Order: sequence, then structure tokens, then C-alpha cells
Amino acid sequence: MEIQTDDYSIWYEPEVTTVFFRGFLRLDGMKEYEPIMDLLLHAIDQSSSCTLNLQELEFLNSSGISMLSMFVVKVRQRGDVQLVLQGSDKVLWQTKSLKNLQRLLPSLTLNFS
Repeated sequence: MEIQTDDYSIWYEPEVTTVFFRGFLRLDGMKEYEPIMDLLLHAIDQSSSCTLNLQELEFLNSSGISMLSMFVVKVRQRGDVQLVLQGSDKVLWQTKSLKNLQRLLPSLTLNFS
């Protein structure tokens, strides 16, 4: 599965159970984030573990952060998925926002490089 525009690309690689994000995500509201949420939900339906590699996602607006939060809550509700977020300590929004997701899912693993 892949979603690609001039500003960003998101794709799922099932052989490594990882969803990769790249670029600038500035979509307008939750409705526009639905295809991304669908891709994420598809990924957790495929495996009991899932990694979101956000290292190359340079910008994510508040609607995108809300979408990630909703996804983390869905993972918590399922209770059978180990979620790992890979971020970059060079991207300011990630160092501030990704740590907040652990409050929603204490078992969430955060890796910064």
C-alpha cells in the first residue's frame, strides 16, 4: 500500500511490518487523513507488531498529530499489537509530540536517532 503526493509519501512494507512516512503532511482536517488512517489500520491487521518510521517526516500539522493519537488509541483498544515509533531527534515536532503518545499507550516503544 502506498499514498504519494508532491508533498509526502507513506507506504507499508509488510515484510518488515513498517509504515514509512516522508515529507510534509499538512492535510486539512481529519477527513483528509482518513486514507492514512486506513493504511495504518491495515498494517496492524496484518501483524501483531507494527513500526511507524517517521524519521523522514519533516512536518506534521495538528490534524495529523490528532490522527496519530487516534491510531495509538485504536492500538491500545485492540490490546494485541506491539507498536514502535521511530523518530528523529533532529525534527523538532517529533521530539515534542511523539513522547505524548506514550501517555496514551504506555507499552509504546519510542526510538530516536
